[in-house]
Amino acid sequence: MDKKDKMTKGKNELLEWGKALITALLIVVIVRYILFTPIVVDGESMMPTLIDGDRMIVNKLDYKVSDIKRFDIIVFHTTEEEDYIKRVIGLPGDHIEYKEDTLYINGKAYKEPYLDESKKNLNDGGFLTESFTLEDTPVASQTVPEGYLFVMGDNRRFSKDSRHIGAIPINEIVGKTNLVFWPISDIHITK
Repeated sequence: MDKKDKMTKGKNELLEWGKALITALLIVVIVRYILFTPIVVDGESMMPTLIDGDRMIVNKLDYKVSDIKRFDIIVFHTTEEEDYIKRVIGLPGDHIEYKEDTLYINGKAYKEPYLDESKKNLNDGGFLTESFTLEDTPVASQTVPEGYLFVMGDNRRFSKDSRHIGAIPINEIVGKTNLVFWPISDIHITK
Protein backbone atom coordinates (compact mmCIF):
# COMPACT_ATOMS: atom_id res chain seq x y z
CA MET A 1 0.00 0.00 0.00
CA ASP A 2 1.49 3.31 -1.03
CA LYS A 3 1.39 6.60 0.85
CA LYS A 4 -1.63 7.91 -1.12
CA ASP A 5 -3.69 4.80 -0.31
CA LYS A 6 -2.79 5.11 3.38
CA MET A 7 -3.92 8.77 3.41
CA THR A 8 -7.18 7.89 1.67
CA LYS A 9 -7.77 5.05 4.11
CA GLY A 10 -7.03 7.40 7.03
CA LYS A 11 -9.48 10.03 5.72
CA ASN A 12 -12.18 7.39 5.22
CA GLU A 13 -11.64 6.09 8.74
CA LEU A 14 -11.81 9.62 10.16
CA LEU A 15 -14.99 10.27 8.17
CA GLU A 16 -16.56 7.05 9.53
CA TRP A 17 -15.68 8.02 13.11
CA GLY A 18 -17.16 11.48 12.52
CA LYS A 19 -20.41 9.96 11.19
CA ALA A 20 -20.60 7.60 14.18
CA LEU A 21 -20.06 10.48 16.62
CA ILE A 22 -22.71 12.67 14.96
CA THR A 23 -25.18 9.75 14.94
CA ALA A 24 -24.53 9.10 18.64
CA LEU A 25 -25.06 12.78 19.46
CA LEU A 26 -28.32 12.84 17.48
CA ILE A 27 -29.56 9.77 19.36
CA VAL A 28 -28.70 11.40 22.71
CA VAL A 29 -30.50 14.61 21.72
CA ILE A 30 -33.60 12.71 20.56
CA VAL A 31 -33.75 10.55 23.68
CA ARG A 32 -32.99 13.45 26.07
CA TYR A 33 -35.21 16.16 24.62
CA ILE A 34 -37.98 14.26 22.85
CA LEU A 35 -38.50 10.88 24.55
CA PHE A 36 -37.13 10.93 28.11
CA THR A 37 -35.61 13.47 30.45
CA PRO A 38 -34.29 13.32 34.01
CA ILE A 39 -35.89 15.42 36.73
CA VAL A 40 -35.02 16.02 40.37
CA VAL A 41 -37.80 16.04 42.97
CA ASP A 42 -37.67 19.41 44.70
CA GLY A 43 -39.62 19.60 47.94
CA GLU A 44 -41.80 17.37 50.05
CA SER A 45 -45.20 17.66 48.35
CA MET A 46 -45.13 14.05 47.09
CA MET A 47 -43.88 12.41 50.29
CA PRO A 48 -43.77 9.55 51.14
CA THR A 49 -44.06 8.38 47.50
CA LEU A 50 -41.24 10.67 46.36
CA ILE A 51 -38.55 12.18 48.56
CA ASP A 52 -36.83 15.56 48.09
CA GLY A 53 -33.76 14.91 45.93
CA ASP A 54 -35.05 11.75 44.23
CA ARG A 55 -33.98 11.63 40.60
CA MET A 56 -36.54 10.33 38.16
CA ILE A 57 -36.99 9.69 34.46
CA VAL A 58 -39.86 11.57 32.77
CA ASN A 59 -41.40 9.68 29.87
CA LYS A 60 -42.36 12.45 27.44
CA LEU A 61 -43.63 10.02 24.80
CA ASP A 62 -46.26 8.33 26.98
CA TYR A 63 -48.78 11.16 26.80
CA LYS A 64 -48.35 11.51 23.08
CA VAL A 65 -49.44 7.91 22.47
CA SER A 66 -51.75 7.05 25.36
CA ASP A 67 -54.49 8.60 27.43
CA ILE A 68 -53.90 10.18 30.79
CA LYS A 69 -54.96 7.89 33.61
CA ARG A 70 -56.25 8.74 37.04
CA PHE A 71 -53.54 8.45 39.72
CA ASP A 72 -50.64 8.75 37.24
CA ILE A 73 -47.74 10.85 38.53
CA ILE A 74 -47.06 13.60 36.03
CA VAL A 75 -44.67 16.49 35.52
CA PHE A 76 -46.13 19.73 34.21
CA HIS A 77 -45.03 23.30 33.59
CA THR A 78 -46.21 25.87 36.14
CA THR A 79 -44.00 28.62 34.75
CA GLU A 80 -41.31 28.72 32.07
CA GLU A 81 -38.70 28.07 34.76
CA GLU A 82 -40.56 25.68 37.05
CA ASP A 83 -42.17 22.25 36.76
CA TYR A 84 -44.28 20.45 39.38
CA ILE A 85 -44.65 16.74 40.06
CA LYS A 86 -48.15 15.75 41.20
CA ARG A 87 -50.67 12.92 41.00
CA VAL A 88 -53.65 13.08 38.64
CA ILE A 89 -56.83 12.95 40.70
CA GLY A 90 -59.51 14.35 38.38
CA LEU A 91 -59.95 14.02 34.64
CA PRO A 92 -62.00 16.36 32.44
CA GLY A 93 -65.68 16.16 33.39
CA ASP A 94 -65.04 14.65 36.86
CA HIS A 95 -66.68 16.01 39.98
CA ILE A 96 -64.11 15.80 42.81
CA GLU A 97 -64.93 15.88 46.50
CA TYR A 98 -63.18 14.91 49.73
CA LYS A 99 -65.21 14.01 52.80
CA GLU A 100 -63.63 12.79 56.03
CA ASP A 101 -60.37 11.84 54.27
CA THR A 102 -62.09 9.89 51.49
CA LEU A 103 -61.88 10.79 47.81
CA TYR A 104 -65.15 10.81 45.88
CA ILE A 105 -65.11 11.06 42.11
CA ASN A 106 -68.50 11.50 40.49
CA GLY A 107 -70.06 10.35 43.77
CA LYS A 108 -68.06 7.09 44.01
CA ALA A 109 -65.54 6.55 46.84
CA TYR A 110 -61.99 5.69 45.75
CA LYS A 111 -59.20 4.08 47.74
CA GLU A 112 -55.81 5.76 47.63
CA PRO A 113 -53.37 3.09 48.86
CA TYR A 114 -50.39 5.40 48.29
CA LEU A 115 -51.72 7.50 51.22
CA ASP A 116 -52.13 4.61 53.71
CA GLU A 117 -48.71 5.10 55.36
CA SER A 118 -49.27 8.84 55.82
CA LYS A 119 -52.75 8.32 57.26
CA LYS A 120 -51.39 5.72 59.69
CA ASN A 121 -48.68 8.10 60.89
CA LEU A 122 -51.08 10.93 61.74
CA ASN A 123 -50.97 11.47 65.47
CA ASP A 124 -53.02 14.63 65.83
CA GLY A 125 -56.44 13.04 65.29
CA GLY A 126 -57.04 15.09 62.13
CA PHE A 127 -57.41 14.15 58.50
CA LEU A 128 -54.61 13.93 55.96
CA THR A 129 -56.81 15.62 53.34
CA GLU A 130 -59.23 18.30 54.51
CA SER A 131 -62.76 18.07 53.15
CA PHE A 132 -63.46 20.14 50.02
CA THR A 133 -65.36 20.19 46.74
CA LEU A 134 -64.17 21.55 43.40
CA GLU A 135 -66.33 24.59 44.01
CA ASP A 136 -64.16 25.40 47.08
CA THR A 137 -60.96 25.50 44.94
CA PRO A 138 -59.77 27.95 42.26
CA VAL A 139 -61.40 25.59 39.72
CA ALA A 140 -64.70 27.03 41.06
CA SER A 141 -66.94 24.75 39.02
CA GLN A 142 -68.78 21.50 39.57
CA THR A 143 -66.52 19.51 37.26
CA VAL A 144 -62.95 19.57 35.99
CA PRO A 145 -63.07 21.61 32.75
CA GLU A 146 -62.38 20.01 29.36
CA GLY A 147 -58.67 20.14 28.53
CA TYR A 148 -57.67 20.28 32.22
CA LEU A 149 -56.70 17.97 35.08
CA PHE A 150 -57.09 18.22 38.84
CA VAL A 151 -53.82 17.21 40.51
CA MET A 152 -52.69 16.79 44.11
CA GLY A 153 -49.48 15.99 45.94
CA ASP A 154 -49.39 12.89 48.16
CA ASN A 155 -48.24 14.97 51.13
CA ARG A 156 -51.70 16.49 51.31
CA ARG A 157 -51.10 18.83 54.23
CA PHE A 158 -48.03 20.39 52.61
CA SER A 159 -48.69 20.38 48.88
CA LYS A 160 -49.33 23.33 46.60
CA ASP A 161 -51.62 21.74 44.03
CA SER A 162 -54.95 22.19 42.23
CA ARG A 163 -56.60 23.08 45.54
CA HIS A 164 -54.45 26.24 45.44
CA ILE A 165 -53.43 26.86 41.82
CA GLY A 166 -56.48 25.49 39.99
CA ALA A 167 -56.83 22.90 37.28
CA ILE A 168 -53.79 22.14 35.11
CA PRO A 169 -54.00 22.53 31.32
CA ILE A 170 -53.31 19.18 29.67
CA ASN A 171 -51.09 20.92 27.12
CA GLU A 172 -48.70 21.91 29.96
CA ILE A 173 -47.88 18.26 30.76
CA VAL A 174 -44.23 17.38 30.21
CA GLY A 175 -44.79 13.65 30.73
CA LYS A 176 -45.42 10.79 33.08
CA THR A 177 -42.90 9.69 35.67
CA ASN A 178 -42.73 6.59 37.78
CA LEU A 179 -39.08 5.47 37.80
CA VAL A 180 -36.82 6.68 40.60
CA PHE A 181 -33.23 5.95 39.52
CA TRP A 182 -31.32 7.80 42.24
CA PRO A 183 -30.31 7.25 44.95
CA ILE A 184 -29.25 3.80 43.78
CA SER A 185 -30.21 2.26 47.13
CA ASP A 186 -33.82 3.37 46.50
CA ILE A 187 -34.35 2.53 42.80
CA HIS A 188 -38.04 1.74 42.35
CA ILE A 189 -41.17 2.25 40.29
CA THR A 190 -43.78 4.39 42.00
CA LYS A 191 -47.43 3.46 42.30
